[in-house]
Amino acid sequence: MGRAVLIMFLAMSLIPAGDMAGKLLTGQHGVSPVFVAWSRFALGLLAILPFVRAPALALLRDWRVWLRALLLAGGILSIQSALKTEPLANVFAAFFVGPILSYALSALWLREPVTWTRSALMLLGFCGVLLVVRPGLGGSLGLLLALLAGCFYGAFLTASRWLSHLGTPLALSFTQLAIAGLVLTPFGLANLPALDIETAGLTLASAMGSMLGNLLLLVAYARAPATRLAPLVYFQLIAAAGLGWAVFGDLPDLWTWAGLSLVLGAGLVSALLRR
Repeated sequence: MGRAVLIMFLAMSLIPAGDMAGKLLTGQHGVSPVFVAWSRFALGLLAILPFVRAPALALLRDWRVWLRALLLAGGILSIQSALKTEPLANVFAAFFVGPILSYALSALWLREPVTWTRSALMLLGFCGVLLVVRPGLGGSLGLLLALLAGCFYGAFLTASRWLSHLGTPLALSFTQLAIAGLVLTPFGLANLPALDIETAGLTLASAMGSMLGNLLLLVAYARAPATRLAPLVYFQLIAAAGLGWAVFGDLPDLWTWAGLSLVLGAGLVSALLRR
């Protein structure tokens, strides 16, 4: 479990860094969120392709692998659309409905062990998400898209644990990149931006941050139960809040700070529980 926690910490730091690059692309350079999502999968696939072996190709015949990849594609496309207009920390707070959903799905679908204490902490974290999103009370379309991204991602996390026995983390990473990239290719090519050095660099940073983060997530999920690891996804909040302040100067409002505190606090306490 100790190694899994360290791997998750690194993974959950890389993913917000990739999303920060994506936000710069969509917000400051006018790049389509569809292109950002597609380029992540296409460039990530090119990066790992030399290391892929024949057994990974065989996984493409399994419909469950396709379902898992489509869940990730929906999550990436939704969060990139949200980041175009919303602050990084706000998006990630709403996005963190994902670990809560993953916790519930892992208990119901995978029959993984749960406790009343951990369940109560997950409910507290969900209250924090509601404080950020505030549906009907100032919540925007961007935050609703972030919430949708979290639902996709929560299902993806559970599917990753469900299918972890099918192949190595590298093989499963290959399938998600190849399938999602294939599905989004027509839309990505239809929204190609004019690439200069800065845009190309941000596109590469966005893709590599996402690919490496999700690859390490698979490594962690192969080592420990999803019900134990799901709360550790909250580590992303620390990186998202720091990057949002350092790069964009975004400071959350009072309600968002309250929601962030609930989400982060509940997640970290849940991660520290021994059972």
